[in-house]
Amino acid sequence: MHQLYGGSFSAAELTWDVVWPLLMLVVLFALGVPVWVSLGFCAVGLLVATQVLPLSLFGEALFTGIDAFALIAVPLYLLTGDVMVRTRLSEQLLDVAQATLGSLQSGFGSSTLLGCGFFSCISGSDAAGAAGIGRITYGRLVSEGYPPNYAAALIASGASTGILIPPSIGYIIVGLVLGVPSSTLFIAAAVPGVMILASILLANIATNWFCRYERSDVQFSFSTWIQAVWKARWALLIPVIILGGIYSGVFTPTEAAAVAVVIAISIGLLQGTLKLSDFPSMLESSAKVNGVILPIIALSLPLGQALGALGLPQSFVIAVTSVSDDPVMITLLMIAIFMVAGCIMEGTPNIVILGPIMLPLAQSIGMDDVHFCILMMTTLGIGFITPPLGLNLFVLSGLTGNTVFGIARQAVPFVFAMVCVAIVLAFVPELSLWAVR
Repeated sequence: MHQLYGGSFSAAELTWDVVWPLLMLVVLFALGVPVWVSLGFCAVGLLVATQVLPLSLFGEALFTGIDAFALIAVPLYLLTGDVMVRTRLSEQLLDVAQATLGSLQSGFGSSTLLGCGFFSCISGSDAAGAAGIGRITYGRLVSEGYPPNYAAALIASGASTGILIPPSIGYIIVGLVLGVPSSTLFIAAAVPGVMILASILLANIATNWFCRYERSDVQFSFSTWIQAVWKARWALLIPVIILGGIYSGVFTPTEAAAVAVVIAISIGLLQGTLKLSDFPSMLESSAKVNGVILPIIALSLPLGQALGALGLPQSFVIAVTSVSDDPVMITLLMIAIFMVAGCIMEGTPNIVILGPIMLPLAQSIGMDDVHFCILMMTTLGIGFITPPLGLNLFVLSGLTGNTVFGIARQAVPFVFAMVCVAIVLAFVPELSLWAVR
């Protein structure tokens, strides 16, 4: 798809034929119409009104666009995360995190965040991490002294690394939409993903130091840590195989997802924590989430092709650079746009709508394509813990009974920490590019 947004088309003229389908898209979003339906109506409206491309493209793009090998990884990573929760392997990962960071003053809170990072290395989904880790840790966090809203905000923030730490479903979608190999993005995202997790961890330590929520008296024990690692050896094997296989070039991200599913299911069956009767519900759960993502991707493709043929991405670049051609100002503008978009719309539609429009702007100031993808995903990730549509806030609200805005208020330190990292990543591109170079 990346080629569709090159420089071969002239800038668009914003006639009424172009404007009314885009206005309809905004209105449908505001009315709460499902995203994939809104995208479909907008795409058909643009094709009919402008006749920039034949209407037959619509049906063709729906099927050829999602006929991509990389997309097979999406349901596989979702299924792996579900298996990890059902087999209680995720609890073993949390035990390792507790043995590692439990001696800190904010011991269990920090362990929860590290557990979110471990789970992110397997599931590739923030919502799965929020639900899985939340069920295990929320009650314990409250019993340790954390206020209920803060405990929920802590889990929601840690789980936001699900799309930032490889393997990430978000980066698979970005790679498909913008034509950047997802394996390259996984390599580039490793350091930024860890930086985001570290910033959330430091924000929790600082908040706990001032508020004295938790006063852990646990002493670090190397023997206890070894025991926890040994007990969780099979659970730890899964992220090692996924990331090791991808980074070494043995697996593609899709092949790694398939291997991870087989290994996770095999471990569950051998240990007796997974039964054949669990398979229908597991497959149904993963299919439901996948059924939300895939239609959005499919219907964004004809819309993206129409926008590219009309030259709207080039028009946006011309409009912005006519106001200021300062790379610093343009970079800050991109961060602001992604943050606002993340607050009002879920990650997948943001990727498929904003990615092709903003990439030419990034290229106009000399930003590398991979660097742009990392910056976009990192900044959009902040939206998972910011109202009004922070997905993780709603997941934790449903799980704990706390109000969305009550959780969001307690998430402010974590939002600030993530914004700081996003700005650093924006202006220090080597943090994203050194590994791929």
